[in-house]
Amino acid sequence: MRQSIETLLASALDGLRADGVVPEDAQTRGVKIERPKDKSHGDFSTNAAMVLAKQARMKPRELAEKLIAALPADQQVVTRSEIAGPGFINFFVSPEHLRQTITQVLSEAGNYGRSELGKGQKVLVEFVSANPTGPMHVGHGRGAVTGDVLARILEYAGYGVEREYYLNDAGVQIQVLGESVMLRYRELFGDTITIPEKCYPGEYVIDIAKALKEKDGDKWLELARSDAETVPREPLVIAMDEVLQWIKSDLALLNIHFDHWFSEYALHSEGRVDHAVDVLQQKGHLYQGVLEPPKGKKPDDWEPRPQLLFKATEFGDEVDRALKKSDGSYTYFAADVAYHLDKAERGYDRLVNIWGADHGGYVKRVQAALGAFSDKKDLLHCLLVQMVNLTRGGEPVKMSKRAGTFVTLREVVDATSADAVRFWFLSRGSGAPLDFDLDLAVSKSNDNPVYYVQYAHARICSLWNKAKAEGVKLNEQALSEVDLSPLEGEATWGLIRKLELFPDIVEAAALHQEPHRVPYYLLDLAAAFHTFYNSHRVMGEAEGVQSARLVLVTAVRQVIANGLKLLGVSQPEQM
Repeated sequence: MRQSIETLLASALDGLRADGVVPEDAQTRGVKIERPKDKSHGDFSTNAAMVLAKQARMKPRELAEKLIAALPADQQVVTRSEIAGPGFINFFVSPEHLRQTITQVLSEAGNYGRSELGKGQKVLVEFVSANPTGPMHVGHGRGAVTGDVLARILEYAGYGVEREYYLNDAGVQIQVLGESVMLRYRELFGDTITIPEKCYPGEYVIDIAKALKEKDGDKWLELARSDAETVPREPLVIAMDEVLQWIKSDLALLNIHFDHWFSEYALHSEGRVDHAVDVLQQKGHLYQGVLEPPKGKKPDDWEPRPQLLFKATEFGDEVDRALKKSDGSYTYFAADVAYHLDKAERGYDRLVNIWGADHGGYVKRVQAALGAFSDKKDLLHCLLVQMVNLTRGGEPVKMSKRAGTFVTLREVVDATSADAVRFWFLSRGSGAPLDFDLDLAVSKSNDNPVYYVQYAHARICSLWNKAKAEGVKLNEQALSEVDLSPLEGEATWGLIRKLELFPDIVEAAALHQEPHRVPYYLLDLAAAFHTFYNSHRVMGEAEGVQSARLVLVTAVRQVIANGLKLLGVSQPEQM
């Protein structure tokens, strides 16, 4: 429908150009067609007259009058156009054109809302990237759902999308896992142990130790009992592989899969960190220096001695960043730099990182590194995902015994459902903390958002079952032939307008990387359907009215199904 208004406005402008009212070279940048928040202002509004008034040497309202007069006389898209305020033009779409939305939905079916917005553009979405040191917790789960749904939306909007998990399989946290496993490994051989505060306390560590013992017997016992400062790579790999299988299994519960698993360890072992540093050195972006001590808590990579520093402030960061310590070892940031250089060299048009909110301080420094490597502006987009607060009966849910310090994602899925988890995790924007009520998530009430939307879909399916049982002479393949003129009333128009909005919602969610727009929309659509259903009988009306309303609700069912598929949520036919 927006495209129809755009076409009308373009035609009117062409006419005014031809008549010399508007210069041939008039710039239309800044002209917008938007949906007014106030229904009394029509279906669409444009600021075209105000943008072009100066170029036309006319007052905005005067130019608005000429634009309205120049609309094609035979057009059937709008019933009237009004001038408002300083020169806005409000368009009121005709009932006939509104009804065409229903026909379009049924014609495009599962492709309704799909677009070519991102045609020819490659996007890499990196998400989850949890350390392979234990089971996934609910915070990881929210990031996983956010990344997966954003990837689905981008694909639906025409982008070529790849999904990647960055495996943090190097560094201190992996050594801590190794030490934790070695303690439990000793315990399996009868040793009495004490778990240091820095080690992982969860019972899952025992399972990893059992896997190590089953594979290698007592091969590592002497080492485990020694005072060795580091754990060799071989048992670490066994431990991480065990954890990685849990992670993949947990993600599979939510039907989340990746195209690439990228190893941090490989960055170091294959010389890619060296390569990244060499590239920055050749570009003149590095120097030896001493950083000012940071305020508050000192980061691990700060020391009062000369280090190899990246000129991050030249690319928008707040301070320069250390890549190498004085002892020659690389900082954590050096691996991040190498990883994002690797991404840039793979030729993507856009990089999207889904990070936990605690990584907010890393955004500018990584963007600075990419700015040093690539001339592409706004190459990297970072979404920060806030924490999840789990409650049951108004009380916080206690930590898992298996995990030791947190509630696992699997426990939440088992307590609710994959559908509930996926929908609830997107029920607020990723930048806001989320309160997840486990009892409400399984309730069959209108207060449960996923139930509310799925119930609308199931209710429409039941209407069709009733229609078939009553011998209604209308099959779902002949819906396009039904006369829709009996469709009238404010609830009807409100419902159709919601249907028409879906393609814009998908495009906005893709452009702004805001996947929560889709569940918000589905809740609004379900509400509009329930309002319509409560005020307009579908079955038991005159044949023409009944058929038209069946066609309308079928279009509603289709759009709900399309939206739920984008969320990775099922579309039940009965509940």
